[in-house]
Amino acid sequence: MPADRNHIELQFLSEPSDVNFGGKVHGGMMMKWIDQAAYTCAVQWSESYCVTVYVGGIRFYHPVSIGHLVKMEARIIYTGKTSMHIAVDAFSKQVGKDKFVKNTHCVIVFVALDEAGKPKAIKEFTPKTETEIAMRDYALKLMELRKDIEDEMMPYIKG
Repeated sequence: MPADRNHIELQFLSEPSDVNFGGKVHGGMMMKWIDQAAYTCAVQWSESYCVTVYVGGIRFYHPVSIGHLVKMEARIIYTGKTSMHIAVDAFSKQVGKDKFVKNTHCVIVFVALDEAGKPKAIKEFTPKTETEIAMRDYALKLMELRKDIEDEMMPYIKG
């Protein structure tokens, strides 16, 4: 599989319908674009339909203004047997300007599904660069932290 299949970049122009009462892009719109970028990355890697199973740690650093160009960078950072951990970074800038500002970061986990809707085995992602290795280690650490969070939430999940 070509190395460039482990990442994707999508760009959007924020429109008047994307903003909240404060004149900034809705967090929900940013999350939609994040999910679309991560989904595209997951499908590109797995070559099959995928579903979101976890979204964690969405952190908004800076607001996005109306009319700004928004760039989503999604990258595979770890693969399990059927799942893909995808780091997504969102950036924005005024159209016509050179410098993007980082707005958001999160990790999303997708699972690849077969035609029957069952989890499907995927190809393993093997990190090669120092950055890819660091990101894989970050994904593994987040997995451990998620276990603690799930244990803490269990009494509330069961209803």
